[in-house]
Amino acid sequence: MRTAEIRKRWLDYFEANGHTVVPSASLISPDPSTLFTIAGMVPFIPYMTAQQTPPWDRATSVQKCVRTLDIDEVGKTTRHGTFFQMNGNFSFGDYFKEGAITYAWDLVTGSRDEGKYGFDPETVWVTVYHEDHEARELWKRIAGLPDERIQSRGKKDNYWSTGQPGPAGPCSEIYIDRGPEFGREGGPVVDEDRYLEIWNLVFMQYAIDNVKSKEDFRIVGELQRKNIDTGMGLERVAYLLQGKDNLYEIDEVFPVIAAAAELSGKTYGAVHDDDVRMRVVADHVRSALMIIGDGVRPSNEGRGYVLRRLLRRSVRAMRLLGVDEPSLPSLLPVSRDAMSPSYPELATDFERLSQVAYAEEDAFRRTLASGTTILDTSVRKLKESAPAGQVPVLGGDQAFQLHDTYGFPIDLTLEMAAEQGVQVDENAFRRLMSEQRQRAREDALAKRRGGADLAAYETIDKQLDKPVEFLGYTDTTAEVGIVGLLVDGVPAPAATAPADVEVVLDRTPFYAEAGGQLADHGTIVLDGGASIEVDDVQRPVKGLSVHRGRLVEGTAALGDRGTGTIDLARRKAISKAHSATHMIHKALHETVGPDRTQAGSENSPSRVRFDFRSSSAVPQSALGEIEERVNTLLVDNLDVTDQVMPIAEAKALGAMALFGEKYGDRVRVVSIGGDWSRELCAGTHVKQSGEIGRVTLLGESSVGSGVRRVEALVGDGAYGFQAKEHALVGQLTQLLGARPDELSERVSSLVTRLRDAEKELAGVRQAQLLAAAGSLAAGAAQVGSVRVVTHDAGDVASADDLRALALDVRSRLGEADPAVVAVAGVAKGRPLVVAATNASARQAGVRAGALVKAASGVLGGGGGGKDDVAQGGGQDAAAVPAALDAVRDAVAAQAS
Repeated sequence: MRTAEIRKRWLDYFEANGHTVVPSASLISPDPSTLFTIAGMVPFIPYMTAQQTPPWDRATSVQKCVRTLDIDEVGKTTRHGTFFQMNGNFSFGDYFKEGAITYAWDLVTGSRDEGKYGFDPETVWVTVYHEDHEARELWKRIAGLPDERIQSRGKKDNYWSTGQPGPAGPCSEIYIDRGPEFGREGGPVVDEDRYLEIWNLVFMQYAIDNVKSKEDFRIVGELQRKNIDTGMGLERVAYLLQGKDNLYEIDEVFPVIAAAAELSGKTYGAVHDDDVRMRVVADHVRSALMIIGDGVRPSNEGRGYVLRRLLRRSVRAMRLLGVDEPSLPSLLPVSRDAMSPSYPELATDFERLSQVAYAEEDAFRRTLASGTTILDTSVRKLKESAPAGQVPVLGGDQAFQLHDTYGFPIDLTLEMAAEQGVQVDENAFRRLMSEQRQRAREDALAKRRGGADLAAYETIDKQLDKPVEFLGYTDTTAEVGIVGLLVDGVPAPAATAPADVEVVLDRTPFYAEAGGQLADHGTIVLDGGASIEVDDVQRPVKGLSVHRGRLVEGTAALGDRGTGTIDLARRKAISKAHSATHMIHKALHETVGPDRTQAGSENSPSRVRFDFRSSSAVPQSALGEIEERVNTLLVDNLDVTDQVMPIAEAKALGAMALFGEKYGDRVRVVSIGGDWSRELCAGTHVKQSGEIGRVTLLGESSVGSGVRRVEALVGDGAYGFQAKEHALVGQLTQLLGARPDELSERVSSLVTRLRDAEKELAGVRQAQLLAAAGSLAAGAAQVGSVRVVTHDAGDVASADDLRALALDVRSRLGEADPAVVAVAGVAKGRPLVVAATNASARQAGVRAGALVKAASGVLGGGGGGKDDVAQGGGQDAAAVPAALDAVRDAVAAQAS
């Protein structure tokens, strides 16, 4: 029975029994404490805990889940997988234990011809909580199970709670006996490999408090409204019904193993280590496909890092299987075909999803090439210097450099070092990583708190009756009072000009920097004549706006009142930029796809910087479409409105939220053109889009792996840029003697002529280099039976020049006697070496690849190639003479 059929039978069965079919929630967990949805009941927790009223009395789902705690065990056991599916049926105050057990027994053992699973009733065992006598009696009455196949367990195994005070209850687990070949007799309390758990029925019956651990809590009493929460592992049922021994061999996973075997030329089942690698590939490719499908993109943080690790582990596993070329273009479509019967959107969106995976593989292959060379060099040196019998240890600082400079993940460093018998000082690496993160946090915090101790702000905040009221959505000036004052980061009762001060007001029209919008500037003029020029506003503590500036006149003291006025021209320019950011974001979605989600922004006067997640660059033509779309809507003068509403209502309206941002129960929604653009946003905006004037996109670039940036000018900035461009076109028309519409063709012609001249120059340079070939061949040295030419060519344009010279000299030496040529040089500061051998030398045992490896090692790098021609390089240009000596020594060793 195929997995998609098992899934369909589950949903059909419970729908026929009065349950509402609820689509799977996203893999992105709604709980900020977890990265992914890790269990089938997670989307239903608000209903189970009475935080929300369930819209149905009965529900059923097949929930997508991801767990990554055991990622290192994937492939080694029969059970560990990162992506899995959980069948669930739920009752909210409707049926309870008798109904749940009746449905479970019927579906598990009922006839396959009737749409059920058809397990042999004699193979079914169950466990119950040792004090739940009701459940035991129900299993005996409904299923006819004998006492010996109903086993009792304690709270550790058969009691469920959230780990918090609230609803909880006993559970009953259903097991299938796979037979004596899988282990000992005696039921699941004896052997859970032979007796495989497939379904857990949770009877949410009691309220608990005083929770100290999973087993230590107090039962307060029975719930008035009892619930049922069950979970069946879809993959486990699949491998039982499909007659397989593990989840890797079911129909949704094994096709990728078969494809990996075909690509690598390996046979699945022949070698254990190869089997583990193929299982890793199959699991990780499937998991990555599903995670990308739910909108996650590779990054170095959170969910994105998990996805990156899955993709990179699969690529690394394929390399260990001997596949050096890109493998995901062959494997990902296979996983798509296996999973799309259950998730058809994978086929519909595959082009977009695959681009993300393929781009990550390409980036990692580059990282792997550079990082492997550096790691191998470090390992070789460690082994050479380590005392006999002592395990070499790679320093945490070296592992950190590989990660920080070359993007080499620590898990890969650990894996590759272990393969070569070297340990890594992981604790030192973690310490350096922690120090780097702490420096970044301190830099960000220092900006918000201006150098003051955070405790000073917290003290002020505690003294306030309520958060500082922000008036800036409607008012640009307001009567204010000083309720907090700091001088040089220290609380003070008063300050006298001139002084740098930080002021907390009871209410303020000043916008504090947040959500990418820069802070307002302005003045605070006190009734006593003092004047403060405000040049920054931050929120070091939630709800506390701190105004930073210079007291230029008079004395300011706690309790003083006055008037705060923002710089209106700056505010308007920033508001234009912020509204333009929303419009660019929406137009980006319309033009290149909704998966380009926001990753950050900065809205400053007349300028926008918008970061978004994307695995590839936005084509120039698309940028033109985005700019044209935005400017067309500016002319349409769309209304820009805002409204505060419950977050559930905002999501229902389709309002976009900043990925990873935390929001409260009530949020502010900014809409442009009604429903054209809706975003959760606390910033300031124009009233109508026409106020922005014009938007000019300056370009698009990469700012990190998987993150792109669009920069734009807005309003006066855009008009000024347009004027400068016009002036530049005028200058070019004069210089080139061409009309504006001819400039592109004329500049293209000039560039072509310049490139031709550069090629001609390169040819002259190479001819000069090759002119020495005759004298080099004539001066060949005899090393044993081999004629050897080594030459330091000095500065060269590229390795191509060295290769041409080496091949020319080799041809002049002929084939009669063994001959070797090694030419080294420095291109752009990096040493390079090329070696070439003739057929006679190769017959004598001399290989170009081995010669280059010896030379590159001296240069502090690596390289390789074929036996007849090979090239390599390194980091130490001063070591070129020593590298050529190493070639001569290697020739002597190989030819002996």
